[in-house]
Amino acid sequence: MVNSEAAIWKRLETVVDPELPFLNVVEMGMVREVEFTGDDLVVRITPTYSGCPATDVIMNDIRSVLRATHPHARVEIVQHPAWTTDWIGPEARAKMAANGIAPPEGSSNDKSFLLGKKSVVPCPRCGSLDTQLVSAFGSTACKAHYTCKACLEPFDHFKCF
Repeated sequence: MVNSEAAIWKRLETVVDPELPFLNVVEMGMVREVEFTGDDLVVRITPTYSGCPATDVIMNDIRSVLRATHPHARVEIVQHPAWTTDWIGPEARAKMAANGIAPPEGSSNDKSFLLGKKSVVPCPRCGSLDTQLVSAFGSTACKAHYTCKACLEPFDHFKCF
């Protein structure tokens, strides 16, 4: 049985986000807390949004990883505070761009996209600022679909929220 918090965090890094399989749930900022109480282990996560269809898959994947080394593990969802793109670290943002997804720009305090105001989203492929919003919803609800006028490539943008 693993009773080291550091070892549990390391194991959690093996659980990928099914919608962004090049990122893990720790990088995405979904894992909020790892807590040992006696022989019990509780991992608290905050989904990227309350209606995220990947939440059940993520919880099951976390349970599988934890139960392999800790029989008394459970996963709890924490809704408050709500997840924010501010919790995505710089390395994860760089991985998004490397995989053709424009990472969230700025802070979740900037609600301009949600209010329908235009914002400049750099192309993750060529870096051009000459991009155009095609649809407020991309391959998933948390992304918007853009096209780059410079390289003519389509891409998703992970929205700030």
